[in-house]
Amino acid sequence: MARLDPRTLRVYVVTSGKVAGRDHRTIASAAVQGGATAVQLRAPELTDDELMSLASSLIEKYAETGIPLMVNDRIEVAVSSGAAGAHVGQSDDPATARGRLGPERILGVSVRNAEDVWVAEMAGADYLGVTVWATGTKPEAVPVGLDGLRDVAAATSLPVVGIGGIHVGNARDVLEAGAAGIGVIGAVATAGDPVEAVRELRALVDAFHEERPR
Repeated sequence: MARLDPRTLRVYVVTSGKVAGRDHRTIASAAVQGGATAVQLRAPELTDDELMSLASSLIEKYAETGIPLMVNDRIEVAVSSGAAGAHVGQSDDPATARGRLGPERILGVSVRNAEDVWVAEMAGADYLGVTVWATGTKPEAVPVGLDGLRDVAAATSLPVVGIGGIHVGNARDVLEAGAAGIGVIGAVATAGDPVEAVRELRALVDAFHEERPR
C-alpha cells in the first residue's frame, strides 16, 4: 500500500448538514471550487441509503477533479459508493475498518495521544486526525490543544490533520505545531462566501509549505 501524499490533506473540508443551513452538496461544491485537497462527508443525520445516494452522486460529479471524497465512520457506505476512503473515530476499531476498506482505500483515524497513534499505525492508518480546539460542530470530540497536536505529530511519521475551531486566523499555528494540513467545517460552512473561504485557506496552507518544505 502506497503512502498517502501529505499534500492530499492540506485543506480538508468536512461537510455538515447542521451548520448555517448549508447542505452537504453546497459545501462539497464550495470545497471543490475553492481548491480543497480532500472532502469528507460527515452526515450522522442521514440513513445509510441516503448517505449512499449522496456519496455516489458527488463521487460521480467530481471524479475528474481527482479530489478524494471520504466518508465519516460508515465503512460499508464508503466501500459501496466507491469513496476514496473513510475516517473513523475513537469509538471505532481501526483494524476492523482497515480490513473492511481493503488495502487501496484511505483510512483516517482520530487520535488524542501517543498510545492512540500506536494503535492507529498498527491498524494501517494512512493519516491521523487531531481535534485541536473545542467546536460546536462536533461537541463530543475532546480537544488536545496545540501542545497535544505537537505530541501526536512528534510520535508518528504519518501525516496529521488538525481539526476543530480552525480558521484563517489560527491555521498557521496548527501547521507550525506539526500538522500537514487543516480540517475545517464551520470556517467554510458559516462563511459569507464559502468558495472564497476555501481559496483563502488553501493559499495560506500552500504558502506555509512553500516557506517550510518538509
